[in-house]
Amino acid sequence: MIRCPECSAEIDVDEDEVEEGEILSCPECESELEVSQIHPVHLNVISEDADDDDDEEDEEDEPGENGDAPGEDDDEEDEEEDEE
Repeated sequence: MIRCPECSAEIDVDEDEVEEGEILSCPECESELEVSQIHPVHLNVISEDADDDDDEEDEEDEPGENGDAPGEDDDEEDEEEDEE
């Protein structure tokens, strides 16, 4: 018996019937688990959300059209010019 690294539920896995790299699913939390080693079996949680978040962060880090950081407006510069 091994435990799900996400929710600690017991998962019935026969060490002789799994292969390294095989994908299993936790019956309790339905997390996808990858067999990272056998004898003893060790599982890693496969997180699809983490991959999606990384992609979104990369897009947010790209500079805007005028080279400013994302979210920065040119309003401040315009206001300074108007005051002069």
